[in-house]
Amino acid sequence: MSDNGCGFPAPGLQSFLFKPLATVGGFEFNKVMLLALVTSVVVVAFFWAAFGKAKVVPGKLQMIGEAGYDFVRRGIVYETLGKREGEKWVPLMVSLFFFVWIMNIWSVVPLAQFPVASVFAFPVVLAALVWILWVGLTFKRHGFVGFFKNITGYDKSLGAVLPLVMLIEFFSNLLVRPFTHAVRLFANMFAGHLMLVMFTVASWYLLNSWMIPAAGVSFVMTMAMICFELFVQAVQAYVFVLLACSYIQGALAEHH
Repeated sequence: MSDNGCGFPAPGLQSFLFKPLATVGGFEFNKVMLLALVTSVVVVAFFWAAFGKAKVVPGKLQMIGEAGYDFVRRGIVYETLGKREGEKWVPLMVSLFFFVWIMNIWSVVPLAQFPVASVFAFPVVLAALVWILWVGLTFKRHGFVGFFKNITGYDKSLGAVLPLVMLIEFFSNLLVRPFTHAVRLFANMFAGHLMLVMFTVASWYLLNSWMIPAAGVSFVMTMAMICFELFVQAVQAYVFVLLACSYIQGALAEHH
């Protein structure tokens, strides 16, 4: 019986906690880490298989790989950075897109059934990498003075409100930006997984009670949630990479 007295095992934070699969020297390796590792292997293996022996007349796998690569290159990178500046960033953004997407897709894969990005540490690391890249690129492109102007939104035409704007922009860019970049991905995957678990458990609970018709409704909702999650998972990968590109675009922009 659950704590609520009705027997329904309501999902909560326990749905995001896993016992370690192995412990080495005090380091615990759990299911989420395994899925993240498998995600890396899947992405590398797919593109290796698709482009390792690329042909002029592509096979099916190469066509799929080219379609995915071209979608990120033309639909995100070129649209944000332009072809000339963006070309050098395409491999990184393609890697980020498919890594985030596959991390999310595990949510609806049997046996895995968990989105890696719903554990906050993973979006944080990815957002931190983008942030470090943005800071380093801004400093390299503009030097110390230009870097300061870039992150503070310096614009002398603002007049008396310039100090306030610079203070807000400083904290926004250095602290809020990486946090929101990570939270946006994490929160969507966390909420989506919680909803899926709730409807799945409810379907099973109702099926084993006298409310069998309600179990059918809950099952339909579960299927609808899975379809919706597939859409959200792709959108979140798209948004994450789009924001990464916009940050790079900001680092490359000229400030006067």
